[in-house]
Amino acid sequence: MEFCRYEKKGRVAYVTITRPEVMNSLHVHANLELHEVWDDFAADDDLWVAVFTGEGERAFSAGNDLKFTAQQSRLPASERPRLAWPSTGFGGLTSRFDLFKPLIARVNGYALGGGFEMALACDIVVAAEHARFGLTEPRVGLIAGANGVHRLPRQGPLKAVMGHMLTGRHMTARRAYELGLVNEVVPREGLDEAVEGWVADILGCAPLSVRSTKETAMRALHLALPDASRSVFPWEMRRRQSPDAVEGPRAFAEKRDPNWTGAWE
Repeated sequence: MEFCRYEKKGRVAYVTITRPEVMNSLHVHANLELHEVWDDFAADDDLWVAVFTGEGERAFSAGNDLKFTAQQSRLPASERPRLAWPSTGFGGLTSRFDLFKPLIARVNGYALGGGFEMALACDIVVAAEHARFGLTEPRVGLIAGANGVHRLPRQGPLKAVMGHMLTGRHMTARRAYELGLVNEVVPREGLDEAVEGWVADILGCAPLSVRSTKETAMRALHLALPDASRSVFPWEMRRRQSPDAVEGPRAFAEKRDPNWTGAWE
C-alpha cells in the first residue's frame, strides 16, 4: 500500500491513511487503494472489527485533495489519469452500504469535508480533544456529496447541523459529542486506550450478533416500527443458525466466558 497502512492484528483490522503531508487528504489513487482495503476487510472472516484513522496528530483526514484536483484540471485531457473513483464512495467507504462489521473512527485531528463524511460512515467515533469536524465544501464551491448532506441530518439535531452545513463552520470535538456525533472525547494521550476499550467491548460480544445488530438497525431505519419489527435480515438468519447462538446461553449457565467462533455454516 502506498497511501495507507493496513494491518491485521488478531480479530482487528487497523487502517491508517498515510498522507500526513497533505493532512491525510485523498486523491483518486488513495481512494482506490482504500476501496481495496475495505473489500479485503469485508471478505476476511477472521476480522471482526476495524479501526480507521489518519497518520500523525494533525488530521484524521482533511477530505478531498483539492490541490491535486486543481493540478489535474490544468493538464490537457490526454494527460490526466484515466481512473474512475470507486463506486463505494469517498475513501471506499461512504457509499458502502453492505458492510455490517463494526467500524471505529479514531479521530486524531481535523476531520473535514470527506474526512468528516468517512467518520460519519463509521459506527463509533472516538475523538481527541483537539479534533475538529466540519463539512466545509460550500466554502470551495462544492457540497458534501459523499453522503455527508444525508448522514449528518440523520445523525444530529437538524437545526444545529444545518447551521454547520450551510456555513462550513467547524465544530469542536466536545460540540460534536454534545450533538451525538461522537461517542467519546479524550485527551490526546488517551486516544489509543479509549479506542482499544471500545474494541475490547466489541470483541467480547458474539460477532454474528454484532453484525446482525448493525444490519437490522441500519436497514430498518426508514421503516415504520411495526414493519421494522417484522423484518429479518440475512445476518440475523445466520446468527440464529450459528454455533455461537448455542454457545452464548451455555457459557452464561456454566458461568464461564464464551468461546465465540463467528461460524455460521
